[in-house]
Amino acid sequence: MPEVIFSVDQNLPMAQQAVPGHNRWHPDIPAAATVKPGAEFRIECKEWTDGQIGNNDSADDVRHVDLDPCHMLSGPIRIEGAEPGDLLVVDILDIGPVPQTIGENCGEGWGYSGIFAKVNGGGFLTDYYPEAYKAIWDFSGQTCTSRHVPGVKYTGIAHPGLFGTAPSPDLLASWNRREQALIDTDPHRVPALALPPTVRGTLAGTASGDVANRIAREGARTVPPREHGGNMDIKNLSRGSRIFYPVFVDGALLSGGDLHFSQGDGEINFCGAIEMGGYIDMRVDLIKGGMEKYGIHRNPVFMPGRVAPLYSEWLTFVGISVDHRNNTNLYMDATEAYRNACLNAIEYLTKWGYTGEQAYLILGTSPIEGRIGGVVDIPNAACSVFLPTEIFDFDVRPHGDGPIYTDRGQVAVASS
Repeated sequence: MPEVIFSVDQNLPMAQQAVPGHNRWHPDIPAAATVKPGAEFRIECKEWTDGQIGNNDSADDVRHVDLDPCHMLSGPIRIEGAEPGDLLVVDILDIGPVPQTIGENCGEGWGYSGIFAKVNGGGFLTDYYPEAYKAIWDFSGQTCTSRHVPGVKYTGIAHPGLFGTAPSPDLLASWNRREQALIDTDPHRVPALALPPTVRGTLAGTASGDVANRIAREGARTVPPREHGGNMDIKNLSRGSRIFYPVFVDGALLSGGDLHFSQGDGEINFCGAIEMGGYIDMRVDLIKGGMEKYGIHRNPVFMPGRVAPLYSEWLTFVGISVDHRNNTNLYMDATEAYRNACLNAIEYLTKWGYTGEQAYLILGTSPIEGRIGGVVDIPNAACSVFLPTEIFDFDVRPHGDGPIYTDRGQVAVASS
């Protein structure tokens, strides 16, 4: 096993760890560990809400989750010799839930997925599913099942939802300016258009005093992806992947977390992956001057690994850029097209007895493939959702006899 350079006790919140992690992006967060190029090491991670979600049959915890402290990031890790303009090369060697442990903490043999309430984060289909729901998933090797979503069994493709390098002061300031400008276009929107820096809930690693206060005032929230990587939620960024991260500060300061057991393209529920605490093993290296050399300035580039679920049969749903609620045509809107592909898949699954919420969570957690079919044929973009049929324990394909409706219960709901 590689050396553990960032360890966590899953029974303790991140702020009480021997070396605490952080939950904001800022160049002044002190390094928690230092490695040399070529080093192989392990980082242990908390589940992204720091233990706010329990293994139970109520979605009250999802309904009332406090998003100010999220995400819990392990790091930063300083890489010796890294300078602005370099590319940081990260190889994912292994990743998984808390090893050989069954317990109360997320990642100890189980994970969860959730539909967040519209008033508290929302999701891709929040106008259609505005309330909070949850499903618990039990792990068995590479597969998972849920008492809340019967009839399906997935082979997971474990991956980190969130990893990135630290921004420079100028890059951080540009993030905050542009996101505040977006918020100002509709400051009372629910859910919000973006999340500005918030002092409340800030965890600044080992920083203290004036430095910690500055990080709290200026630190960028970890919810969106940005130029440095961040919360990209790409399911194929898994074992065997190699990622090339732009370096903006000395030492690169790599941090991450938000580990997922399984997820579909888009993580459409917002908390749509099967969330878990666990570990990630990696190797790092540098390409000096790589940003200019390869023209990689604004976002990471990665090579997917060769480890993925081997599903061979798919049922594919298509959507176009039309808001069917009022028959309004949007111009080449791939987001609306993908939303409609998801809604079409959900309607289909309800014919077999799944509730809309169960079907929504299946699309968020199973290894669906999202595709852009066309973005040139005005006025409609076309997107598609490839749903693997082999995850079901019944024949979900269309046939002449029609769907067999079976009562499949419901996911966990909120009481208030």
